[in-house]
Amino acid sequence: MKTYLLLHLDSEGAPYSEVADLVEDMGFRPQQGGYDFVYDWGRSATVRETLEFADRLQATLSGKRVYFRIESVDE
Repeated sequence: MKTYLLLHLDSEGAPYSEVADLVEDMGFRPQQGGYDFVYDWGRSATVRETLEFADRLQATLSGKRVYFRIESVDE
């Protein structure tokens, strides 16, 4: 399973490099194409796990003025 992340940054928020470091610390890797980052679970994940992961991402980005979209797909 993979979780794809698309970021929308506010010009008054944290610098992109800081945000990138935060999401990379969570295990995301830079991605080219329609998404900015991808997280490879290395296995199938439950809906509960993906929701908890999204909660952690939201907490990590809190106060940074970043909007994000995630999509998890079983590949």
